Amino acid sequence: MATLRAIGGKCRALMAAAKTSTAASVESSATKTTAAKKSKPVSAASATKGILKPVPVSPTLSQFIGSNEASRTEVVKKVWDYIKLHNLQNPENKKEIICDEKLKVLFSGKDRVGFLEIAKLLSVHFVKAG
Repeated sequence: MATLRAIGGKCRALMAAAKTSTAASVESSATKTTAAKKSKPVSAASATKGILKPVPVSPTLSQFIGSNEASRTEVVKKVWDYIKLHNLQNPENKKEIICDEKLKVLFSGKDRVGFLEIAKLLSVHFVKAG
């Protein structure tokens, strides 16, 4: 049963707490929800959208990563792994990467690149569809 209470010049209805149901009805509603969740098929296309979707890459980038298609996140991870493996971070400024010959080819000939620039500089290597 609802009761009315005036708060700040406005009326609001306050509802009483719902009475608990029997355990059988709770179990049956829980099994219905679980069955509904299990019945929805997950397609492979819906799992790979946006930056996780493999797209064709430029020949330069394909030589670096070793495949003709890759997702953006996969490419950035491989570039970071390369940077860490070859110790290319600036010791004084960890946000700056000192490019070697391989990275200069990827990053438009720049000698030094900020870590926030990496994704922007790699975006030119992803072939646009259409």
